[in-house]
Amino acid sequence: MSKENKSQVRTADSISRRNMLRMAAGTGAAALTLGSYATVGGEPKRAATRGRINHSVAAWCFAPYWDIDKMCRISKQLGCKSIELVGPGDFATLKKHGLVCALAPNGMPDPPFVKGFNDPKHHEMVIAKTRESIDACAEYKFPSVIAFTGFRENIQDDIGAKDCVNGLKKIIGHAEKKKVNICLEILNSRVAVEMKGHPGYQGDHTDYCMDIIKQVGSPRMKLLFDIYHVQIMDGDVISRIRQYKDYIGHYHTAGNPGRGELDDKQEINYPPIMREIVKTGYKGYVGHEFVPTRDPLEGLAEAVALCDV
Repeated sequence: MSKENKSQVRTADSISRRNMLRMAAGTGAAALTLGSYATVGGEPKRAATRGRINHSVAAWCFAPYWDIDKMCRISKQLGCKSIELVGPGDFATLKKHGLVCALAPNGMPDPPFVKGFNDPKHHEMVIAKTRESIDACAEYKFPSVIAFTGFRENIQDDIGAKDCVNGLKKIIGHAEKKKVNICLEILNSRVAVEMKGHPGYQGDHTDYCMDIIKQVGSPRMKLLFDIYHVQIMDGDVISRIRQYKDYIGHYHTAGNPGRGELDDKQEINYPPIMREIVKTGYKGYVGHEFVPTRDPLEGLAEAVALCDV
């Protein structure tokens, strides 16, 4: 692995979901009030009212501030239907609150995106972990499990794509049987900042990931269309949504640059993008996966309201 990739692994691991949960237990951030979005009863106001976008909350982004039970309560009160990227150990808590896990992790050690399907030496482990996640999702009737290409590590792009296809074909039949989607995520490789980019990641372009998905050739093999990453690597977001609408199994949001809130300090115009998603007939989930830079409830409520077209 190159020095750059090693640095990326260390950085990603330093703020992994496990570490962020540890941070939440030991900082004063968890004591943040509900601020200007509180009602008379001290609860968040509902931000999703139209019912055309199924909002989901990426747990790792908010773990430094709220434990899983509080995250569920706040998310539901905002009108969100899912908390995603939480493991099977939290599935019962989500069910208790009437929520789903729209996108489950693949169970890989942190950071999960480094060792993927592009390297046959990782296939046995990645496939086993993905199978476990598929089984857990099937038990709870949750829709999707995430997947990654992995880092290049001197693997040529054509070889990496071929091995991704070979590896995914070994598990996609199980996903079909269990009626669970596998969603391959595009990540940007340009931004060398903690969890804002992933230099060395092989699936760093929409078309590259789509070629893999088409070759796997299953209705359960989907694209995780992360709007933030697509904007950085490819742009032309709405046209790409139109082009690949039949293959998209999940969406992510975040502001660019910086992967912060969806506010007027960033460049992505989310309302027309969300209207296009609705226009395509998409019935899945839109996961808010931004890293809060200010009050997390305020930022999340704003994101939900902005995208609730």
